[in-house]
Amino acid sequence: MLKIAYHPIYKHHLPDGHRFPMLKYELLPQQLLHEGTCTAVNFFEPDFPDDDHILAAHDAGYYNDLVHLAIPPKEARKIGFPLSKELVMRERIIADGTIKGCDFALQHGIAMNIAGGTHHAYSDRAEAFCMLNDQAIGAHYLLRHQNLDRILIVDLDVHQGNGTAEIFQDNASVFTFSMHGKSNYPFKKEESDLDIPLEKGTNDDTYLTLLKDTLPDLIATVRPDFVFYLCGVDVLESDKLGTLSLTLEGCKERDRFVLQTCYDAGIPIQCSMGGGYSPEIKVIVEAHANTFRLAQVIYT
Repeated sequence: MLKIAYHPIYKHHLPDGHRFPMLKYELLPQQLLHEGTCTAVNFFEPDFPDDDHILAAHDAGYYNDLVHLAIPPKEARKIGFPLSKELVMRERIIADGTIKGCDFALQHGIAMNIAGGTHHAYSDRAEAFCMLNDQAIGAHYLLRHQNLDRILIVDLDVHQGNGTAEIFQDNASVFTFSMHGKSNYPFKKEESDLDIPLEKGTNDDTYLTLLKDTLPDLIATVRPDFVFYLCGVDVLESDKLGTLSLTLEGCKERDRFVLQTCYDAGIPIQCSMGGGYSPEIKVIVEAHANTFRLAQVIYT
C-alpha cells in the first residue's frame, strides 16, 4: 500500500504576495482524494521526530538556535520565510513524515511525502525555504536504525541539492546525485558525488536521454539498499524559478522512469515533492499529482 505523509501544518500562512505557492500542500491531497487516486487510508499524519534523528544530520548549535528562534537576523533572511515557532514546528513535522516514510517504504516498496525535499538545508544553516534537510535526516535514520549500508539520493529538482551534498560530503555510505539547471540557484554549487548540470532550455528529449543513460548504470554501480527521490516539478518550462523546458508529459515520464527503475530493481524508495513555482497553481498540482498517480499504477 502506498503511504503518504500529510499534516495540515504543511500549508503555512505566509504574507500576501509571497512567491512560494504554499496552497499546493492543501490542494494536492484534495485532488488525489477527489479523483480517486488515493483514499484516506493512504495518508498518515506525522508528528515531532526524536531530536536525535535530526541531530544526526544537523549541527546541535544550529538546531538549538532554530528551535528557540535565535537564528541571527542576517541568516534568518536566507530562509525566505518569516521565522516563527509554527514554521519550525512545520519543518520538524515534515522531517518526521520522511522518517516514517522510510519505514513504510521498507514495508511496501514506496512511500511519499506531500511536502519535503528541503535539500538546501545545510548541516549548520538554512537556505531557500529549507531549514531541516528531510531526506538527509531520513538517510541517517536508515543507516543508524535500520542497519542499511548504502543509500542513493536522486535529486531531480531544478536546483542543485547543495545542502544534501554538504551533509554527505565525507560519508561514503550515501551517494548524492543531482541533475539540475546549470544557471539556477544556488549560484555557488557544492560537489555532489555526481552532478549533471543542464543548459538553459534543456527539453524533454535531452533531459530524458541523459537520465535514462545515467540512472540504471548508477544503480548498478552504487548498489543501494534504498533510494530517496526528490521529484521537484520546477523543471517545467513554465516555472518562474527554473531554467529548463520540460513539458508536463516529460516531467511525468521522468517520474515514471525513476519509479519503474527502482521497482524493477526491488529497491525501496521514499519520495519528497521538492519545488514547483509555475504561475498557475493548477499546473503545479497536476505535475505533482502525476507522481502519485504513477506510484499507484507501478506499485499496485
